[in-house]
Amino acid sequence: MEKIKYDIKNILKNFEIGGEYESAEPYGNGHINDTFAVCLSNGNALGSPVKRVLMQRINQFVFKEPEKLMENVLRVTEFLKAKIAAAGGDCLRETLNLIPASGGRSFYKDADSNYWRVYLFIEESESYETAGSGERMYHAGRAFGNFQKLLSDFPADTLHEPIPFFHHTPKRYGDFIASVNDDRLGRADGVAEEIAFVTARKDDARIIQDLIESGRLPLRVTHNDTKINNVMFDTVTQKPVCVVDLDTIMPGSMLFDFGDSVRFGANPAAEDERDLRLVNFNFEYYEAFRKGFTEELALNMTAKESELLPVGAKLMTLECGMRFLADYLNGDVYFKTHRPGQNLDRARTQFKLVKDMEGLFSV
Repeated sequence: MEKIKYDIKNILKNFEIGGEYESAEPYGNGHINDTFAVCLSNGNALGSPVKRVLMQRINQFVFKEPEKLMENVLRVTEFLKAKIAAAGGDCLRETLNLIPASGGRSFYKDADSNYWRVYLFIEESESYETAGSGERMYHAGRAFGNFQKLLSDFPADTLHEPIPFFHHTPKRYGDFIASVNDDRLGRADGVAEEIAFVTARKDDARIIQDLIESGRLPLRVTHNDTKINNVMFDTVTQKPVCVVDLDTIMPGSMLFDFGDSVRFGANPAAEDERDLRLVNFNFEYYEAFRKGFTEELALNMTAKESELLPVGAKLMTLECGMRFLADYLNGDVYFKTHRPGQNLDRARTQFKLVKDMEGLFSV
């Protein structure tokens, strides 16, 4: 088990939660933040008994302004809780719940300037790294569609951008070209084919952004990291319980969320699969997700958004591949890696999926 280098027990004392610390262990497979599941005895928070909490150290290399990020998370989760409660749902289970730090803030800043937050652990739930079935993709589509629906009247333009230009694909393309030109580690010659794949699709990068800027696509609250492993499923019913990981909540296009879900969930292989023969775009999974997503959003989706769903899928996949490849060229400084070449393998899976989509959708 990975050794924990932080004093979790003492950090936890700075949050408004009763009980005694028992143990902590690294949790999940996230690429960005440090996440720990913390077990407690006799814990109590937000008026409920608590056995476990989820503690996270925010990655300040990625999130330069963690206080603004936390303002977003707090505002959105409080808005969601009110909507869920009004509909008769369980607001302690169907959305993330921040446990306040001492003094009522949503985070704790330690002596080394690390930012920490604590969420209620969503018990009797689980997440999946791959969809595994069309039914699960359908329910993931419902989960993210419902998330969009609940936030359809939240003022998107009042949110901060925790990562500026996050899904601004033309800007991502420019950053990618800069990484190629810098070639700080001398890796570009070894990935000439992958670089050519991206540059051949330069004009595609502008499609969604131009429509947003012209007002032909509405600005919405978007999650921006809608991988299936950010949906918690009930361990008994296997129905979606909660959408998690709200760090990249910001204004954007619905097509971002749809596309990111599809590029991850419709690939039956791992995101870093080395054998590209195992990587393919599963049209059954795509259709299942589209069905669940659009059923939830039938009254909120414009005709233009519906028309461009396949384009969103392709562009988010291409953008993600660009980001993985740029990070490989830059020395693997953004996405966590556990072996050499992992970001390159991640990029290659995305480009294989783009090829498949182009064949299916003529986009």
